[in-house]
Amino acid sequence: MHLDPLMLKLVAALLVILVVGLGLRILKQPHVVGYLLAGVILGPHGLSLVADQHAVARLGEFGVIFLLFFIGMEASPKRLIANWRVTVIGTFIQISASVGMIWIVGAMVGWSIARIVLLGFVISLSSTAVVLNYLHDSGRLRTKVGEDSIGVLLAQDLAIIPMLVVIGILGGGQPDPHTISLQAIGIVLVAGLLVWMVRSDRVRLPLGARLRADKELQVFVAVLICLGLALITGLFDLSTALGAFLAGMLVGAAKETHWVHQRLEPFRVVFVAIFFVSIGMLLDLGFVLEHWAMVVALLLTVLVTKTGINAVMFRSLGDTWRHAVLAGAVLAQIGEFSFVLAAAGARTNLITDFAYQVAISVIALSLLVSPAWIGGTLRLLKRNKARAAQRAANAQN
Repeated sequence: MHLDPLMLKLVAALLVILVVGLGLRILKQPHVVGYLLAGVILGPHGLSLVADQHAVARLGEFGVIFLLFFIGMEASPKRLIANWRVTVIGTFIQISASVGMIWIVGAMVGWSIARIVLLGFVISLSSTAVVLNYLHDSGRLRTKVGEDSIGVLLAQDLAIIPMLVVIGILGGGQPDPHTISLQAIGIVLVAGLLVWMVRSDRVRLPLGARLRADKELQVFVAVLICLGLALITGLFDLSTALGAFLAGMLVGAAKETHWVHQRLEPFRVVFVAIFFVSIGMLLDLGFVLEHWAMVVALLLTVLVTKTGINAVMFRSLGDTWRHAVLAGAVLAQIGEFSFVLAAAGARTNLITDFAYQVAISVIALSLLVSPAWIGGTLRLLKRNKARAAQRAANAQN
């Protein structure tokens, strides 16, 4: 029996994740920060223990799928549709405002319209994985902040489709009528499934009663439900994460399938960790240190600007300023799908290689500091609330 070299790398990777994770938990930081830092250490710009970034990234995509599936189980189709103003109008306002802000900057420095639109799209997206992980861990999924954030994230997932089409056209490509038709059919089917779940008094899944007594088969059925609907939406060239979310809502509506959550929880933990590790691997610390002033300035500008845009958007739709600012901070980071948009821009020469590296650095760092940004905003809001209460008490006295 010989020792497989992969075993040594796997054990070393797990040890790094464990040590970094424990260290950050002592500092009261969320697990996601530990996973991202572990990715930086393990990746090609760190110890290079993990060489195949593509394979890790593909495994990490399952983390997003399982995460959306779990969130879908706790979401209500009726409340999601009732919140359509935030989901549709709010997301449109947020994306338009992001492009508008970049337009102002681009007009001053002489950027092309194509570059302005691309970068506006890049910063407009928020991270599904980071936001949902935060909402899940903080117990805010069923709050107004949670429901508004989920609605915007789902709309952004659908908005990626026209974004990629627009970027392709600006880069000199031609839209594919077959792909567009396929996506249109998929969107209609998704809408039909949502309407059916809203109108149905009770949803029953095949073999639901029989499976309650068979714990082994429950695992396979749960994975089949999750990945099956993700596959279907993927076949229609829509987001697989969207399909997983719909699968979660379907399972949540079927009351006899409460066992699904318990069976798939270990899968969620492992694959979500792999996803964040894969994001950390993209961060080139050498590049960041060399251009740290520019990267930090851009990072702070993005966080402040996105928090402001989102806060104004939520406030304009009737939320209180306190709720609007917190929801704005929750959505302030740049999303993982922005990596896809930035790569598409680099392939079509809408941005240079240097600009692409800057974009990758800012996106990855925004994911890394997002939990601290949300926590800082929440503490600031609580402090302001306490001061307001104290002033009111002093006024009465």
